[in-house]
Amino acid sequence: MTPDLASEPMRSRELLRPGVVRAGFVEQADAGQLRCVLCPRRCRLAEGQRGFCFVRGVEDGELSLMSYGRASGFCVDPIEKKPLSHFLPGSSVLSFGTAGCNLGCRFCQNWDLSKAREMDRLTDFASPEAVAEAALTANCASVAFTYNDPVIFAEYAMDTALACHDRGVRTVAVTAGYIEASARPAFFSEIDAVNVDLKAFTEQFYATLCFARLEPVLDTLRWLAHESETWLELTTLLIPGENDSGDELARLVDFVVEELGEDVPLHFSAYHPAFEFRSVGPTPASTLRRAREQAKAAGLHHVYTGNVHDPEGETSYCAECRGALIERDRYRLRSYRLDPLGRCPDCGAKLAGVFEGSSGAGHGERRRLQLTR
Repeated sequence: MTPDLASEPMRSRELLRPGVVRAGFVEQADAGQLRCVLCPRRCRLAEGQRGFCFVRGVEDGELSLMSYGRASGFCVDPIEKKPLSHFLPGSSVLSFGTAGCNLGCRFCQNWDLSKAREMDRLTDFASPEAVAEAALTANCASVAFTYNDPVIFAEYAMDTALACHDRGVRTVAVTAGYIEASARPAFFSEIDAVNVDLKAFTEQFYATLCFARLEPVLDTLRWLAHESETWLELTTLLIPGENDSGDELARLVDFVVEELGEDVPLHFSAYHPAFEFRSVGPTPASTLRRAREQAKAAGLHHVYTGNVHDPEGETSYCAECRGALIERDRYRLRSYRLDPLGRCPDCGAKLAGVFEGSSGAGHGERRRLQLTR
């Protein structure tokens, strides 16, 4: 039965009002304006104006996060749905997001949230402490900031992450990685695992279809791989005719192998027509399998397929002996052969990832969680 936390005592509504942003995420601009320096857009804002993301704006002379404490809803998901295949496999994660985004992807798969411009669509109110307590009650090993990009609700995500860690709950960010270098250490300091959505591997794709730039994302990936303690996985949504050519995939995979590491898991996910890009059809399963084989041949140890039924492409294999270690079928774990430290029972090699505390008994289903009346 889904836990109902409506009876949980609510903290002061003061905590749920728009919050002033952290000092390191704002600076003074000319003519009395403020500049948000959380993401590479560096929006310059006057009184009453909001940034590209729509949830950060100037009120009463201060830059505020309008969506602090307000969420689009809470769900208990399998961790594999984020997707994360090497972080607490089989565990449950409490997932939530807010509204808005700092990218403008014309093909967005969560456009109803990321493109939302109405705060009254954020119907669930919850303090960081309430979210952490909800995760414990629902037997979730982690809380995920997802559905829209947590970079834009950084203060809410960071405060929630601290509350989770106080209670022994881990944290996950699902993000496009579009964040300023100066903001990375603070934002990711309390994030245990991240899946970065690498949209494509050309500046043209980012400019024309996302209204953003590729290089800041690559810089974030390098930083995460070499300067942070956060477990990293990547996802690329393959859109037919846009970012699925063999040449582009070769350059993307070479970047991962050479600059991030051969053990970083890469997920190729199927596109479904959405938002302003409905003229492009869904990604064939054969495209995903081709991309997976190409990435494996180029040296990546762990490559997955998503949004299609492909048990082989969902299974985790030992990088040394190639034995199947975690068999999955549509987010359900069919077998789990790792020891408590994440080692292969056949050759003893350790599978890259975070496995301490994994049960290997995933439920594979989504459940709605009600935090408030």
